Amino acid sequence: MKGRLVQIGNSRGVRLPKPLLEEAGLTDEVEIRARKGVIVIERVGRPRTGWAEAARQLRKRNGDRLVGAPVRTRFDDKEWRW
Repeated sequence: MKGRLVQIGNSRGVRLPKPLLEEAGLTDEVEIRARKGVIVIERVGRPRTGWAEAARQLRKRNGDRLVGAPVRTRFDDKEWRW
């Protein structure tokens, strides 16, 4: 598909057809990067997407245990107050 750059104030823009946006799953917020001769527009990744499921899987494998024994520190012995 070809398009044309249009003037938008001091900037330039490209009109993106609705079916193209829907096919790409683009909504309001996007990531935009430029490389030589290419502009990439991507969906914004949601931070921590999939973390809950990954934690459940980790728990199933008993992978949610401490790696080593807790180490006492000066703070534990002298500074911490209940």
